[in-house]
Amino acid sequence: MEYSRLGSSPLEVSRICLGSMTWGVQNNQHDADEQINYALSRGINFIDTAEMYAVPPSPETYGKTEAIIGNWLKRHQEKREKLVLATKIAGSGLPWIREGGPITGQSVIQAVDDSLARLNTDYIDLYQLHWPNRTSPHFGKQWPGMVPLTALDRDEERAGMLDILEGLASCIQAGKIRHWGLSDDTPWGIHTYLNLAMQHNLPKPVSIQNEFSLLHAKDWPYLIETCVNEDIAYLPWSPLAGGMLSGKYLGGARPEGSRWTLVQRQGLFRDTQLAQEAVAKYLEIAKEFNMTAAQLALAWCDQVDGVTSTIIGATTMAQLKENIQAFEQPLCAESLAEIDTVFKAYPSPF
Repeated sequence: MEYSRLGSSPLEVSRICLGSMTWGVQNNQHDADEQINYALSRGINFIDTAEMYAVPPSPETYGKTEAIIGNWLKRHQEKREKLVLATKIAGSGLPWIREGGPITGQSVIQAVDDSLARLNTDYIDLYQLHWPNRTSPHFGKQWPGMVPLTALDRDEERAGMLDILEGLASCIQAGKIRHWGLSDDTPWGIHTYLNLAMQHNLPKPVSIQNEFSLLHAKDWPYLIETCVNEDIAYLPWSPLAGGMLSGKYLGGARPEGSRWTLVQRQGLFRDTQLAQEAVAKYLEIAKEFNMTAAQLALAWCDQVDGVTSTIIGATTMAQLKENIQAFEQPLCAESLAEIDTVFKAYPSPF
């Protein structure tokens, strides 16, 4: 296993981050235990979760994933210091989480305490803002006209961000979290937090996790360039585009038990004709070079300049083993050239 430094922090994280959002709906405690134990045996030391999980998000699934990880940690306290454990505070919009209110300094303090209790740990290595308060093109596909960018009250937004920073600083000073990061944010969000941290002598973000894959590479090069030059770790989530890049949804297929059979997760706007065509071509390349389509997509993501650690998730042990193997077989120049051709033909298919 290879490791990279987590941004400006001293933490060394595995190039693979074990995602956990299915634990509590598609996976139970036994499944999660098996995945964690196997991941650790393969050198993975980085686990990502969120207070909002499991997914699909609901009042019934809220906090379940953290509790599952906490149950494992309670039985394996001797392994806690070997792990880099990351979780996230939910933003506004979910009425069962702090009445759907925005992230504030006070809600950060409350949410950290709640996550620590569920996780059965005294500290969180990386605490992340799941999505920003402002109306911003952070989730999924956006285009001009969807988001009223000029309606943003910059002074009000900056004041809210400073309040959040002060809440995070309080948790760091108390030893409850070690570092903090962003999720589903933009270059403006990164720079504003960096500037506020510098102006007020507060801890700066060390990472950001955004959606990134062969089918959704909007962060290249602009946001990733920002990360490289500001020493921010870039952590791609959904490197398989919600499972689409595995090829299992080609032709409208919906395998039993798969994510796209669940309410709220049925394609998430990814299942377009162009995306279907692109996946079919990537599948052909994968077969030519004796790997699965999922392994091709993950290996490609890992070799993108600026990527620190790729977040993978699996509902079965077979999927987890297949995904981990992807990071053991770097793509050759010939396969990269063929991928490049398809990528240029389908740069943003959903």
